[in-house]
Amino acid sequence: MKQEEIKVDGYEQVVKCVDGKSGLRAIIAIHDTTLGPALGGMRMWPYTKEEDALTDVLRLSRGMTYKSAVADCGLGGGKSVIIGDSRKDKTPELFMAMGEFVESLDGRYITAEDVGTSVEDMTHVYKKTKHVTGLSREVGSSGDPSPFTAHGIFLGIKVSCKEKYGSDDVEGKVIAVQGLGHVGWYICQFLAEAGAGLVVTDISAGLVGKSVKEFKADAVDADVIYDVECDVFCPCALGAIINDDTINRFKCGIIAGAANNQLHDIDMHGKMLRDRDILYAPDYVINSGGLINVSMELEPSGYNEEKSRAKISNIPKALEECYRIAKEEGISTAAAADHLAEARIAAGKKS
Repeated sequence: MKQEEIKVDGYEQVVKCVDGKSGLRAIIAIHDTTLGPALGGMRMWPYTKEEDALTDVLRLSRGMTYKSAVADCGLGGGKSVIIGDSRKDKTPELFMAMGEFVESLDGRYITAEDVGTSVEDMTHVYKKTKHVTGLSREVGSSGDPSPFTAHGIFLGIKVSCKEKYGSDDVEGKVIAVQGLGHVGWYICQFLAEAGAGLVVTDISAGLVGKSVKEFKADAVDADVIYDVECDVFCPCALGAIINDDTINRFKCGIIAGAANNQLHDIDMHGKMLRDRDILYAPDYVINSGGLINVSMELEPSGYNEEKSRAKISNIPKALEECYRIAKEEGISTAAAADHLAEARIAAGKKS
């Protein structure tokens, strides 16, 4: 096993992890631990280049710092990425090797499942380190965080509708959902039960067909989703989908979804959405339900689902605070969220 430090300004620690025996190639980034140990998921993705993996883990770990600060979790921000195809490269040995690298950081980084990894994968990580959350209910953890993330998104969509349209009722609203993975699927369930109309897309034809059948959704091709006339565009796939190529195609009043790092350029594209009068629910604020849920596993008294759901119910208040700051300061909601997070981190450094 080989661990190599990568120096990156603004980050406390970035580690390249290589294990020849299992074939593991990964990077762990700890962005900031001012408010507590860095918690962030373990992503597995077939990055074309190592530089792409580094860029992703840096963006994601910074986002986790800000997400934790706004969600008031008492945690810092970190992330890990494994370079590989989750459909064919997974082995127990690979995740146990990753667990050894997590353990080597002495609790400064706590991991969990993320895109491309599962509760089952985390059980293998857990064999080598206790610094892992989101394990199965059988071992006293909270299980899959996806339903909790989705519930927070649903509440965030409702409060965003209230801000934009004057009512939090989503019945009859058209929601375009990009991505039907675990979180996207649960969001569709919540929305369909509330009477919203759904337009969906996903790279999996099977999931699209299932959503048409179960939710009476309309299906469109992946690229067409940006042109759908809707009340809310809900991105639940990968990041950077709000960019120079897509931003003028949106025909919605709100963008509110589960994907991380939705804005390709936070300053420029956040301002462009504001100029187009599209209300943007800052991604790391609205999608913090999963983080909140797994953070409750770290409570001294142990995990309590009722307390978790109560804390997730505060997500609308955090969004309302972002919307208020944006209006008062004449800035984008993305910038407002950063201001809120940075103020809390600065207060933590003073205390």
